[in-house]
Amino acid sequence: MIVVNIRRGESIDRALKRFKHKCQRAGVIKEYKKSSYYLKPSDKRKLAKKVAKRRQKKAQRNSR
Repeated sequence: MIVVNIRRGESIDRALKRFKHKCQRAGVIKEYKKSSYYLKPSDKRKLAKKVAKRRQKKAQRNSR
């Protein structure tokens, strides 16, 4: 569970921004989006291949 203590004199907007940042760093938002709809195993494999290919291209670009 993510807890954000509001500091003395801190605005709600700033505390909300810190909360969103902590959620993003913990992977809560990513996990929610991933589990919000069903993905067939074959589609998962396709997506994994696509991501691996993209990562490989990026590594190749950076190594030049």
